[in-house]
Amino acid sequence: MKQSDNPTYNIRYILIISFISALGGLLFGFDISVISGAIPFITPYFHLSEWGKGFAVSSLYLGCMAGCLIAGSISKSYGRKPGLMIAAFLFGISAIGVALSHQLFWFIVFRMIGGLGVGMASMLSPMYIAEISPASIRGRMVSVNQLTIVIGILLTYYINYLLASATDGWRWMFGCGLIPSLLFFLGMVFVPESPRWLMTKGKEIKSRKILQKIGGLYYADDVILQIGQATNESDHGRWKTLLDKSIFPVLLIGIVLAIYQQFCGINVVFFYAPDIFAKTGAGVQAQLLQTVAVGAVNLIFTLVAMWLVERAGRRGLMLFGSAALVVCYIIIGLLLRDITGNGSLLLLFVLLAIASYAVSLAPVTWVLIAEIFPNRIRSEGVALATFFLWLACYTLTLTFPVIMSKFGGYTAFWIYALVCLLGFLFVYFKVKETKGKTLEEIEEVYS
Repeated sequence: MKQSDNPTYNIRYILIISFISALGGLLFGFDISVISGAIPFITPYFHLSEWGKGFAVSSLYLGCMAGCLIAGSISKSYGRKPGLMIAAFLFGISAIGVALSHQLFWFIVFRMIGGLGVGMASMLSPMYIAEISPASIRGRMVSVNQLTIVIGILLTYYINYLLASATDGWRWMFGCGLIPSLLFFLGMVFVPESPRWLMTKGKEIKSRKILQKIGGLYYADDVILQIGQATNESDHGRWKTLLDKSIFPVLLIGIVLAIYQQFCGINVVFFYAPDIFAKTGAGVQAQLLQTVAVGAVNLIFTLVAMWLVERAGRRGLMLFGSAALVVCYIIIGLLLRDITGNGSLLLLFVLLAIASYAVSLAPVTWVLIAEIFPNRIRSEGVALATFFLWLACYTLTLTFPVIMSKFGGYTAFWIYALVCLLGFLFVYFKVKETKGKTLEEIEEVYS
């Protein structure tokens, strides 16, 4: 019996635990976007150069790289749940520390601590949701993580806008992160451990109880059987297992997709939106209001993606998004080259680029990374792919201010257009459709 044939899923329960575990995504969205509202204020406060500005933004991702690797080890040994709780704790420490920083050194240190939490949550949240979700709704459930990310981005943009005129408003922007951190930590207390992780530790009884609550007795029997067969076919994963000839091609696909999601360039809009819109002559308040529009479009089209991912499939959405970004970036580059009187048109194509990304690369990349690795080495595979994602994000955010200053923003967006064209070709030739398949069936597709 296939999971997709079972009509008794406890959708309410699956949604609740998915949303709670995906609160890491909300904090992820908060941390990556709060800096955009703070940039106009911390730049003069800390006397930042263009390189300094790039490092202040990208320092978070140094922590992210370490966080996802740490999360891989923690989740392998102690479970997905403890790793997510640690991530929530680190978020809270970072929010307080950055808000109280008076020296650039401590600002960077606490941003990196927040990065540890972001890195851990970005790796663990989608993996956990993938492991507890039935195949027929897994894509939609993993997309919940992306939904909370974009909700976090939108809320943060709006908070930034409201606090822009407040005394030490940038400190309050960062300090607001403490509230969702506490909610995430407390919520995780009530979330069960991943049944697939429990099975790798020989805890079949606990795993079976969770699976029965998700889909009933027959569903639990079916999943237990599939996990047992996949586990018995080979030994438990180790880092060196990723280099095996049966696994390494899958690892390369995961790494390339992760790097592509960042090098496609859309995150420079999220991080540096005020800088981009400043080219149109808009003031700080207008810049921050325009970023709210960016966040709103991002949210709307993430909801569209959640509806489409189980209909259009992963591969089709990735191809569409890649092609659309190529077109949008070419036009954005042309507009940035001659911005006179084109402010509204620039905003329009920035929003179209955001919509294209939100409906494709943003959620689907996380879905695929969470799906394609075999059970026995999923922790290591997802951790390493996510490490490269954050390495790419660090490189992107560090270099954009300098590229925009020395060569113009249009040069950067034309480079990103080329990256998206190459990404389209990679997806077309290398990525296989995983819609509707169990994690164990996907292992066979990519074997």
